Amino acid sequence: MSKLTPYGLCVKTKLIEKGASQTWLAENIRKDTGLYVDTAYLYKIFTGQRTAPKIVASINRILQLDDSTETIR
Repeated sequence: MSKLTPYGLCVKTKLIEKGASQTWLAENIRKDTGLYVDTAYLYKIFTGQRTAPKIVASINRILQLDDSTETIR
């Protein structure tokens, strides 16, 4: 199991605060972007194995994170 990046930790914390799951987030990203995203892909983003600027921007919009949050990766 890979370690979460600071960005991944921030997103996971925000999901817990909202009482939402990664599945909920993936569904909302699909609605927001039209791109296919699943929990496995989110995991890769959260652990730094993948960079996906469009997905990260969508996550920031959905969770109302400051755009500077993605720089803490």
